[in-house]
Amino acid sequence: MSMQTQPPETDLIVPLPGEGEQWDPWTIHTHYFGASVPEAELGVFTYIRYMPAFASCQGGVCIFRGLDNFEPIDMEFLDYKITMPWPKVDGNVIETENGLRIEFLEPGKRARITYESADGKTSLDLDQEAVSPLLMRGHIVPGEETQTDPSQTPGGSEQFMHATGNITVRGESHDVDCFAPRDRSWRQVRSEAQGGAVPIPAVGWSPMCFGEDLIFNQISFEPADTDPAWAGHFDHIPADKPTHHFAWIYTDGELREITRVRRNVLEYHPRLHMSQRQEVEAEDADGNTYSFRGEAIAMAGLPAWPNAAFRDSVYRWESEDGRVTHATYQELWADAYQRVMNERSRAAAGA
Repeated sequence: MSMQTQPPETDLIVPLPGEGEQWDPWTIHTHYFGASVPEAELGVFTYIRYMPAFASCQGGVCIFRGLDNFEPIDMEFLDYKITMPWPKVDGNVIETENGLRIEFLEPGKRARITYESADGKTSLDLDQEAVSPLLMRGHIVPGEETQTDPSQTPGGSEQFMHATGNITVRGESHDVDCFAPRDRSWRQVRSEAQGGAVPIPAVGWSPMCFGEDLIFNQISFEPADTDPAWAGHFDHIPADKPTHHFAWIYTDGELREITRVRRNVLEYHPRLHMSQRQEVEAEDADGNTYSFRGEAIAMAGLPAWPNAAFRDSVYRWESEDGRVTHATYQELWADAYQRVMNERSRAAAGA
């Protein structure tokens, strides 16, 4: 099959330009780790976005609860800095200026994520152990596939982890035992230009893990035949083209390529505009079909992409055989889609 894995040492690819080299200023590396506490409707987003051309980075820790996090500062806790010095890199340990620390205990398989706020009231200590292969990931942000320079050997990976440990939020402690995805990029070029790619609706990333025997992920926008919110506004999108640009399933120890995805949104959040309830259907290369239903129990607008809408959430997913799991679900969109959704909200309020 065409799905491939990355070698474990790619976890530690965070180079700066060499002497005399000039890199595109929009070149980035990233590390993302997440976690959730479903019973508390709590989601965690930890992120480092490296900007090697400037020897700087941004990132930190975002912890959100419930569905009413309209602005980043509505969250339970936010320590996300837009500009920081280059992280300290010491062997397998990476640490940012604001204290987010990633230790790769075994690259490709196990990592420890720690953090403590300046006042000591909020902290993370999470051990994350792989339950799926370290997959070679396709592009996530529309446009990066055309902007990135192949000569720089760019890449990306994603993997599902079993996260255990503790999260303390403003003195309130929560034990963590969940499945959570992680992903990363290196030497990707993301200019963030609104016109850098053909405008498309919101793209949704829906990783879900029901156990080591059923792990699924895809990134796509809603197809036209589901009567999506974008209908009538993005008519340049061919009806016969796939709406997903990356998808896979790992079942019973076998990695399978997904050839078809149909994501049907049943309800949008009235203010955050993100998918709040949806169905996802998928088909693999052997003709096997899969079906999942999901609903957000927590949702927030995050600061990681300030010139676009970026939403994170904790989703409750149910498989067609009744199994239940929770994981992040994320959406990203640009200004054209935001205007569509704002018009939709105003019309609903007027009605």
